[in-house]
Amino acid sequence: METVSEANEKKVETVRDSLGRTYGTGRRKEAVARVWVKPGNGDITVNGRRVFDYFMRSVLQTLVLQPFSVANRIGRYDAFCTVSGGGLSGQAGAVRHGISKALADHEPNLRAILKSAGLLTRDSRVVERKKYGLMKARRSFQFSKR
Repeated sequence: METVSEANEKKVETVRDSLGRTYGTGRRKEAVARVWVKPGNGDITVNGRRVFDYFMRSVLQTLVLQPFSVANRIGRYDAFCTVSGGGLSGQAGAVRHGISKALADHEPNLRAILKSAGLLTRDSRVVERKKYGLMKARRSFQFSKR
């Protein structure tokens, strides 16, 4: 029978490829991001371009870097991302979600930190569909009394 200390010391096996990378899929709106994370010096590449060249707005840059800052791992990991679909805001959210999932798989002890920050939950909000008889999803045509 195991003691309590032996049970706490068990190591969780992480899924890594031959290059030492961990994979995570991120989704937001219509965007899907495939993210590979490996130990490195903080280089983040999105679709073959540096993250600061791909996401020019500072809001999107901080959104993408949020998992590293929450986990206190800035500059310790390289991330290679391919993202498609949606606009820039949705793509930034998808990359953030993918990085979070890959970090949680790479270091299982970070899972609780990322989960409490809400970074592992997929944001399920999508555009509401247009209904017939209306201009948009909820906007009606202008009413004319005469």
